[in-house]
Amino acid sequence: MTGRHEHTEPPPTPETAHRRRQAILAGHSGNEPEARRFLDDHDPSVRSAAIGALDRLGLMTDDELGAALQDQAPQVRQRALELVATGTHPVGENGLVSLLSDDNSGVAEVACWAAGERSDLADRTVALLCGIAGTHEDSLCREAAVASLGSLGHKAGLAAVLDCLTDKPTVRRRAVLALAAFEGPEVERALTQALDDRDWQVSQAAEDLLAESAP
Repeated sequence: MTGRHEHTEPPPTPETAHRRRQAILAGHSGNEPEARRFLDDHDPSVRSAAIGALDRLGLMTDDELGAALQDQAPQVRQRALELVATGTHPVGENGLVSLLSDDNSGVAEVACWAAGERSDLADRTVALLCGIAGTHEDSLCREAAVASLGSLGHKAGLAAVLDCLTDKPTVRRRAVLALAAFEGPEVERALTQALDDRDWQVSQAAEDLLAESAP
């Protein structure tokens, strides 16, 4: 996960920071009622902390996770996606797929990363990741999508990874690294062409991968 989207929430008040600490401590002390009561807090950072606390306790219910994935605050949706990425919450699978199309770029980026962690959902996510990698207006989302396509290594994602080799440098770097998951003459040609990329990190990554694949 790239994690470079900046949050726009105002700094927490002392009261908010105190409630957030209480939620976090509840997760470490085994205080389920204390953790659960913060799920409805008016501040997103406190709700996010409550989600983490309940997950630490292994007590997050399907309904609670489902609600978090639909929370009005992007920060909460992102935190919920991090739980779904672990694969321990089957109820969140539909939410992950849905949030790949989230209007908030930060949420979509985290959803892309989470999809890359869930190879069991590849048949449902690869086409969406290909679309994001190729057309999303936010380069961080394109970068996260192509990275996840490489993580999944699904053959249906190769064309999108190759197309990303013409994107901006940060996306091209991810695309070159993603090619490590694929084989074939088109991969070899793409890596050879990337040796002449004007960005030295792209060309270096291509050189390293070609050296690793050499007999």
